[in-house]
Amino acid sequence: MAKSGKLLRSLIRAGTRTAKLFAAMATPPAKPKPKPRQPRVKPLAAKSPAASLTKASAPRLAAKARTPRTTATPASRPSAVAPGKWLSAHVLTAAGQRMSYWLYLPNHLPERAESKGMPLVVMLHGCHQTATQFAQGTRMNLWAEKKGYAVLYPQQLATIQPQRCWKWYDRATQEGGGDVPTILTMIHQVLTQYAIDRSRIYVAGISAGAGMANILALNHPRLFAAVGLHSGPVFGAGHNTLGALGVMKHGAGLRTDTAVHDLLQRQPQFPGMPAILLQGAGDNVVRPINQIQLARQSMLLNRLTGPAKVTLKPKGRHNAHQLHDLYVGRKLMLRIAHIEQLEHAWSGGDPALAFNAKAGPDASKMLLEFFSRHQR
Repeated sequence: MAKSGKLLRSLIRAGTRTAKLFAAMATPPAKPKPKPRQPRVKPLAAKSPAASLTKASAPRLAAKARTPRTTATPASRPSAVAPGKWLSAHVLTAAGQRMSYWLYLPNHLPERAESKGMPLVVMLHGCHQTATQFAQGTRMNLWAEKKGYAVLYPQQLATIQPQRCWKWYDRATQEGGGDVPTILTMIHQVLTQYAIDRSRIYVAGISAGAGMANILALNHPRLFAAVGLHSGPVFGAGHNTLGALGVMKHGAGLRTDTAVHDLLQRQPQFPGMPAILLQGAGDNVVRPINQIQLARQSMLLNRLTGPAKVTLKPKGRHNAHQLHDLYVGRKLMLRIAHIEQLEHAWSGGDPALAFNAKAGPDASKMLLEFFSRHQR
C-alpha cells in the first residue's frame, strides 16, 4: 500500500520519481514483430437498402463530403468475423483528396440503442497500419457487436504522410486544423445517415492515432463523451518530425503543463474530458513517460487531485497490470492502466498482425467498459 501511495503522489506531481518507478517496472523489449501482412480480402455487400451507403439516401452536407459508394469496397473483416454490416465510404479533404473510412454497424442492439440510437466509437490507427488492419488487430468489432456500438475507422492517406501517421505533432493540427476537420466530416456523415446517440460519441486510438484521438477530444469536448489513448504521446508538444521523436522518447517536459494552459485559454469553459490511458511498461517506441504526463494533463483538465483507487492485477491469463482510478464523486474520470511485459502493441489483440499482443488485458473491452460510464 505504501508503494501504491508513493506512486500516486508521484503521478500527481508528474515528477521524476514516478518516471523512474515506471521505468524500473519496464521489461526489455522482445524481438520486433514482423511487418504487418495485408488481411485477406473478401468482397462485402450491404445487407439491406436501408443499411447501405447509397447515393439516394445521402443528405446534402454542409462540410465537403463526397456521397458514399453504394456498397462496401472489397475489404477484409477481422479474422473472427463479426456478424454486423461492414461498409466503406469516403470524404474529401480540404485539398480535394479522397480520404476513406470504414464503418461497422452491429446486428445486436440493446434496448437503449433501439430507442436512443447506437453509441459510436471513432478508432484511429497507428503508423504503418490501415483502417482494416486496425479493425482486425483490435477485434473491436466483436466487442462492438456484443455491446451494440457502431465503430468508425478513418484511414490516413499515404499522400499526406507516407507511413500513414496522423500528424499529432503538428501545431496547427493540435489547435484543431490539419486532418481534424476531415475526420469531423466523416463523423457528421455517419450521424446524418444512421441512428447514433449523439450523447455517446467516443474516440480512441493507438500511438499516432492516440495522439490524434486526444486532439479531437480536446478541441471538441462537447462532441466526445470520453477518450481512450493506447500507447499515445503527450499532448501539445513536438511541432516537427524531430520534435515528435523527442516527445516519444522523453516526453514533453515543461510543455506538459503549458499545453494544457494554452488549451484552457482557447476554451475557458472546457467541460472536462474523461480518459482511459493504457501503456505498456516495455514500450520503447512511445515510452511510459508519455503516460505519466498524459495523466498529469488529464488531472489538470478534469481538476482531479486524488487520491486514486489503486488495483493491482497479478499475472495470470493476462499480463500483470496496475489500475489507478480517479473519481469526481462517484464518477470515474480517469483510469490509468500500466501493463507489464507489453511493448508497443495493442493489449489483447490479434497477434497475426504487427502492433498487436496476444496477452491481455483486452484493451478493446476495457475501452468500451470505460466509455459505457460516460455520456454528454
